[in-house]
Parts: sequence; structure tokens; C-alpha cells
Amino acid sequence: PAEGEGGRRAPFLLRALRIAVVVCLYWFTSIAMVFLNKYLLDSPSLRLDAPIFVTFFQCALTATLCLGLSLGAACGPPCPGLPTLRLDLKVSRSVLPLSAVFIGMVTSNNLCLKHVGVAFYNVGRSLTTVFNVLLSYLLLKQTTSLYALLACGVIIGGFWLGVDQEGAEGTLSWTGIFFGILASLCVSLNAIYTKKVLPVVDGSIWRLTFYNNLNACVLFFPLMMVLGEFRTLYHFDKLWNPSFWGMMILGGVFGFAIGYVTGLQIKFTSPLTHNVSGTAKACAQTVLAVIYFEETKSFLWWTSNLMVLGGSFAYTWVKGLEMRKVQEDPNVKNSARNESGV
Repeated sequence: PAEGEGGRRAPFLLRALRIAVVVCLYWFTSIAMVFLNKYLLDSPSLRLDAPIFVTFFQCALTATLCLGLSLGAACGPPCPGLPTLRLDLKVSRSVLPLSAVFIGMVTSNNLCLKHVGVAFYNVGRSLTTVFNVLLSYLLLKQTTSLYALLACGVIIGGFWLGVDQEGAEGTLSWTGIFFGILASLCVSLNAIYTKKVLPVVDGSIWRLTFYNNLNACVLFFPLMMVLGEFRTLYHFDKLWNPSFWGMMILGGVFGFAIGYVTGLQIKFTSPLTHNVSGTAKACAQTVLAVIYFEETKSFLWWTSNLMVLGGSFAYTWVKGLEMRKVQEDPNVKNSARNESGV
């Protein structure tokens, strides 16, 4: 009957609309955060040479928002996603090794963005997948299939072609490349250490985010003193400009929100779909950056981007098929467990 068909269609349409909204929210938050950070780190109109301070402020705002939302949830109806946060020095010390990697990740990400253009940013830090494979073998003794290794080879080829084309156009920054490679390494290490540290915070990503950013604030403070960023801020002519602090707060809010919308996208789709969405978002971000900054890129430059995006998509697809095969075949699952030592 028509009513029955309509009744069956409505939930599907609602789910499809919800997924579309979540994916759009993820794209908007992620792309906006990159453009905002580029403005704060390397805007000719702002002229603020204090990347550690920008990162410090975003970590401090994230920790404050975590604590504020937790207190708000404690005063209102109980929310399982927002556990009560309280400072425990023992837990903070246990999270400290991860926090060191976290600091390396967020700092190198921002320094890479400071020295390269937004259009090249995705290629500059595209070796995360390669480091995932390498560290999984070195630290976890996990092997990788031939097809996944071929996808990694495509990513490496795209990275080197992109570096070559940036050099040909006269816009190559070896400093940016160095921090892009370091960012890729730290992102991979962060994923591994997160799994190890999660039991310390009872498996709560919320608590882990709070302690990570709190530890980062403490460690960033002496680093800013050594690098002379307090002196830079003292001579900064827009230090008391409300629009500057408005952009700083907005960048911090987007930095805090990206973790939440990432979790939402994984929840309403799947990890595989999230990775595919991230790859497509990177493509859209590159195109938007080229249009916004009115840049002209060569055919080989675009080829390098397509190689990185295609290799990332292929790796995600291969790993998704392998995971599905493990779930469907108990023999493969047992073999995988024995190989990984689980």
C-alpha cells in the first residue's frame, strides 16, 4: 500500500538527510578551520609571527570548553557523552607521553600551514598513511597487503611530484615540507599512543582531549618564552584589537569542534566512509584554495594532487575490503589475531 511504502520511505529519507547534514558540517568545519589558521599564522595584513602562541591559545580554549561543557552537563540532566572532569595529577602524568606527541602533531601541522599554501597543504602532509603502514610494522609487527603497499607507493609518488612542481613554480618551502613530513609522522604516532593511553582515562575521548590540551598548555608556555614569542606579542600592533581576538576565538572553536563533528560523521556513516569523505574534502579544499588565492597551477601539479587523493582513496578502499573479509571469515579473523598477537 502507498501509506506503507511512504512509512518505509520516511525513515530512509530522514537518515539520508541526517547523514548529508553531518557530512556537510564536517566539510565546513574542517575547511573553515584550515583557512582561519592560515590567516592567523601567515596573513600579510595580520603579520603575527607567533605560531606557538596561536597553537597554545587553541589548546587552552579547547581545555576550557571541555571543562565548561562538563560543568554544564553536571548541573543539568546527566549526559553519558560528557563525563565529569576533574584534574588528577596522576592521570595527567600518565597522559604526558601522548601529550608530547600531540604537541608535535598540532605544532607541526600549524607550522606546515604557515610555510606552504592552503592548496599544497594536503600534499605537504600526505604521508600519514605511509607512516601508518611503517609504524604498524615496526611497533606492532603488523604486515600490510600488496595492494595497500601499491596505494602507498602512489601517495609517495604524488608527494614527490608535488614537491617538484612547487619547486618549478618557485613556491616551494623546504621548511614547510619538513614540518609536513613531521606532522604526518606525529599523526600516526598519535593514533598508536592514543590506543595505549585510553585505558588511563577509562576509555573516554572527552577526558583524553581535556588532559591532552591541558598538558599541552603547560608545555607550550616555556617553549614560547625560549622562542621569544612573548616579546613578539608585546610589539604586536593588533594585540588589543577585538577583531583579532574574535578570529583567534573562532579558530579555537573550530579546532575544538572538528573532533566532535569527526566523531559524528563516523557515528552516522562508518570509518571507511569517513576516510572517503575526508579525501573528497581535501580535494574540495584544494580547489577552493586555488580559486580563493587566484593561483594558476600546472597540469603536473594537479596530477600530484590526484595521485595523493587517488592513493589515499585506494588504500582506504583496500583496507575496508580486508576488514570486511576478516569479519565474514572466522579463519581469516583467527589468523589475523595470531599475526597481530591479540
